[in-house]
Amino acid sequence: METETPRWFTSSYSDNGGACVSVATNLAASRGTVPVRDSKNPDGPVLDFAAVAFAAFVNGVKASSLGPAV
Repeated sequence: METETPRWFTSSYSDNGGACVSVATNLAASRGTVPVRDSKNPDGPVLDFAAVAFAAFVNGVKASSLGPAV
């Protein structure tokens, strides 16, 4: 059995001086998770979010319904 590896990408909207994250959405269907990492530190820690939680986050950002930053 071959293990699927993350295919990392950074949004084209993230061209803001390096304060970016990379995500690997290719694992959502097979593992049910979306790994997220600091794009400046690709060998650093990775946070795995449940695919449904990540989708809810993205939808909230798109709808601008997350509220103000505190």
